[in-house]
Order: sequence, then C-alpha cells, then structure tokens
Amino acid sequence: MPIRNIAIIAHVDHGKTTLVDQMFRQAGVFRANQAVETRVMDSNPLERERGITILAKNTAVHWHGVKVNIVDTPGHADFGGEVERILRMVDGVVLLVDAAEGPMPQTRFVTRKAMELGLLFVVVVNKVDRADARVTQVHDEVLELFMDLEANDAQLDAPFLYASGREGWASREADGRGGDLTPLFETIVERFPAPSVDADGPFQMLVSTLDYSSYVGRIAIGRIERGTVRVGDRVALLPLGEPGVVPEDEGETSRVLKLFTFLGLERLDVEEAKAGDIVALAGLEGVEIGKTVTDPEHRDRLRGIAVEEPTLSVDFTVNNSPFAGQSGKYVTTRQVRERLYRELERNVALRVEDTEQPDTFTVSGRGELHLTILMETIRREGYEFQVSRPRVITRKGADGKVLEPYEEAVVEVPAEFVGTVIEKMGPRRGEMQEMKPMDSGTTRLRFRVPARGLFGYRSEFMTDTRGEGILHHNFHSWGPWAGPLRGRSTGVLVADREGLAVGFALFNLQERATMFVSPGEAVYTGMIVGENARPDDMDVNVSKEKKLTNMRTTASDENIKLETPRKLTLELALEFIEEDELIEVTPDAIRLRKRILDVNLRKKATRAANRLA
Repeated sequence: MPIRNIAIIAHVDHGKTTLVDQMFRQAGVFRANQAVETRVMDSNPLERERGITILAKNTAVHWHGVKVNIVDTPGHADFGGEVERILRMVDGVVLLVDAAEGPMPQTRFVTRKAMELGLLFVVVVNKVDRADARVTQVHDEVLELFMDLEANDAQLDAPFLYASGREGWASREADGRGGDLTPLFETIVERFPAPSVDADGPFQMLVSTLDYSSYVGRIAIGRIERGTVRVGDRVALLPLGEPGVVPEDEGETSRVLKLFTFLGLERLDVEEAKAGDIVALAGLEGVEIGKTVTDPEHRDRLRGIAVEEPTLSVDFTVNNSPFAGQSGKYVTTRQVRERLYRELERNVALRVEDTEQPDTFTVSGRGELHLTILMETIRREGYEFQVSRPRVITRKGADGKVLEPYEEAVVEVPAEFVGTVIEKMGPRRGEMQEMKPMDSGTTRLRFRVPARGLFGYRSEFMTDTRGEGILHHNFHSWGPWAGPLRGRSTGVLVADREGLAVGFALFNLQERATMFVSPGEAVYTGMIVGENARPDDMDVNVSKEKKLTNMRTTASDENIKLETPRKLTLELALEFIEEDELIEVTPDAIRLRKRILDVNLRKKATRAANRLA
C-alpha cells in the first residue's frame, strides 16, 4: 500500500487536534453513529484539562488506497523538543495557521525546523469562518515568513487551502465554503512524496520517540529507513554517536517481541513491516531516543536527533517542611532522583544534574510551562518535593562576554492597554520590534526581551489588561547580559507559628494583603500565607482567635466577610517566588515557604547578606 508520512504543525490553539478529529471521521476511523469526545488525540489528563497538546502522537488513516501516517504535534514553544524529534519521521508538513491571528512565534519555530530538514509544505489557513478572519493578509504573511526563513523554491511553491477544522471542510479557493476534507486529503497525496527509503536493504530504523507498556516494557517508535522487520527478528541497538559503521562489540542485540503499526486511535499487532512505514517495536533493552536499530550484520548508525539546549533551570529538593510525608508516597532523595532521571528517557529537551548537595537536583528545560508540566505529572504520581525560583542558563560568547537567552514576546491587546504594556516592558529590558493594528480592534506588539524579564509578568499582564490580552513568547536568540532587573515589588506575609488559619485573623489581615490560605487550613512557621501590599515581608499570626468576654457591645458580633484567597498554581508560584523562597509541592497541596523557616534565623541571615552587599 502506498504511504505518506506527514506532521501537522502550528502555534498553540490554531486547531491541529480538532482538524485531526475531522480527518478521523471522514476517513472512516469512527462509525457514523459512534459517540466520540472532541480532541480525541489529547488523551493525557493534563492535555484535556489545559486544552493544549503536550506530547506528539502517532496515528494513521486510509484514504482511497493510500495509508497516511499522521503525527499530531504540540503547539506550545516549551514542547518544541517533541516537534524537533518527530520531524525526522515524516516527508511533509501540514502547516496550520489561524485565519485571524496569522503566523505566531511557535509557527516560525516549527517552520524553521521543518525547512532545515528540507520538508515540503501544505499550508492550511484554518478558522476562515471566524468573524475577524483576514484570509488574504494571512496568506501574504505566511509567504513573508517563508521568505524570511529562506525557503527553497519547492517549499515556496506550497499549495494553500482554506478550511474550518471544527466544521470539517477545506477548499482550494479563499472564498469557498462547505463540503468536506477531500481537497486536503487529495493535496496531501499529490503534494507529498512517498518515503525515500531502501525497501530491499538490511533493516535500519531511527528511534524518534518512546512509549511504555506495563506488559512489554519500553516501546521504540520510528520510521523504517531500510529493509523489512518481522516479529522474532534479531536486531542490534547501536549506541549514540556519529553516523557511520559501528564495530560488532558495540551495542546490544535483542529480539523483536512485538511489532505494531498505527491506524486511528489503535495500535495494530502485525507480523511484518516494510521500509517507509512508522512502526512501534517492543523487546529492545536500553532503547533511547536517537539510537539506531539495525540488522546485526549491517551496523550502520544514522545521524542522531539534535535538540536545542534548555534555557531555564530550577532546583528540585527533597521536601523537608514540617508537613513533609503527610500526603505523598514517594518522599526520599532516592525516589525523587530516580523519577527525574526516568523522565529523561522520553523528554529529550530536559536535562537533570546532581549537585554538591545530595538532596538537590538541577532540572533544566525550555520554559516555565515545560517545567511545570513535569512537576504536575510527578506530583500526581504521589511524589513530594520542593522547587526553587527559576533562573536562566547563561553561556560565554566568542568574545568571552556572558550571554543570556532572549525571548520573542508577541502581545495582542485592546488599544487602550498598549501604553500600559509598553511601560511595563521598559524596566524588563524589552525592545519593541513591531506595532501593528489588527482588524479586530486590537493592537499586536512584538518585543525582544530577556527571558528573565518575563518572570512574573504573565499574572501582572492579565491584571493590567483586565484579562483581555494575549501573550505568547518563544526563544529568539542569545544576547548580551542585560544587567540587573527589578524583582517582585511586593513583600509577603509569613506565618510565625504552627496552627490552623482562623477567619478572625484573616479578616484583620486582608485589608493590607492578598491571602493564600482559607480558614481551617493548616500552616507552619515560615510558610507564606499571603502577598503584602507593601515591599517588606511581615511575620503574622493567622491562628489568632477572638478573645471572648461576658461583655456585649454593638461591635462584638460584627459579621466577618472574607475575600476569596488566591488559588496557587505551579505557574503562578514559579512566577511569584524570590530567591529566599521555595515552592512545596505535594499530591494534595501547593504551598509557598521561606528557605529559612525560623523568624530569628531569617533576620540574622538578612542582616548578614546586607553587610556583605
């Protein structure tokens, strides 16, 4: 059967997963009367909760005698590592662009990666049924993006389709409406070549992604570059390194226990698979992303998968708060360390390092969301740990000067908030690159800003724009160190004793602070219970109860009305904390605390630091 291997790439929320839903329906993956939930490819609970794709996923449909292997990719910049490694499996890319928003930061990132590999494109301008769609301008913006990225002639000749993924139709004409996705399927089959592989040579495959099954262990997923593989075949797993022939004494030899291909949402158990198809192999010991699986007699290693380096790091430490071990199953140094290193097996953009302190590990990733998804995942598995304030990773330039990562931040806000955003970006060392009014009445601003300049800005941005603004950012380049930046402008309220928070105490404190705890919530000495309106930290007693007397006055029974406390999420906590604070993460709570819990010791440390400064 002829094969086409494609990836669907786009910026977050431009409609990739919704389009795949409709491709499933129209290719006959589901029965006509089958009840199927929306965004069926987002199977991970975190993906469904957040409405974003986090992990790249393989699927396939049959269309008029052609098997189309499809990879649905993440749209958020922090998960670019997922996109980079799966592009080696495919021969073409369907680039989805929102008809109102146009090309966004992640669009540029994934398009550049695909162009570097020489892949061909089909461009789908999606959501053309939006009231604020600007189809012609977006068409021109995509062509400008292709020229900026120095696309070759074949890539510039990409066909354009106009579609509504939600309604399930595509058209070759900008003003076409209705119908089905037949034009998209036809264009995929016509535009993209069959895989360029050697069908008759000895078996060879690059491992592009991993999965895990409790029955068969680790599963290697990739495209067969050469030859045929069958269940029971002996194969060699070559170590990572430069491409070329590998000596016989290097690499492990294993037997293929299970062989799967993809169709719809299922993995099909097959006995044999041929070059060009995307398959999953089980039974390989020590398999890792980027390794080559070959015939034992022909040990030719393929070029590995290059992934851009992380730009942000945090310290994971074992939880040593007074509440440690109350809700988590895995709390020891060994358990936390094993789990972090296990994550490296499938998360290729992540780095984990031991530090001089035995209970602390430095974890580096692409961005705050990349790291918080890891924290949320292992938290739900029953782990307890503490996390430090994020910091950027620096490097030395050719002239010996320190370089830091810069982000491209794209902001879309109503016109009345433009001045506020520009004013806030100034102290954060943001340089405005572009300012463009949009048809929807909003203004799009593009900034180049140090990555650390965006720490803590998202919540401030949402407040400044009354929730109407949109902020996206993506790694742009390495640039000179921008100097000191202003940190958090407010202090915190710190509990000065262990106990239960009481409504009477919270009522008296909420006039000067935003509280993080509710009445009846347990607190401990050194735990952060609120954000102070002033720059200084304040030690408070949230367990203070009202003194009872036998005297009755008009004010003695006043009604206590408490404001709703701020709900802490991992993203908000990472943005909020300072160097002397930590996030305590347990399966049932996210708390903020001071590194030094004791009030007197904390004051001594502050005085010592001030003397040194």
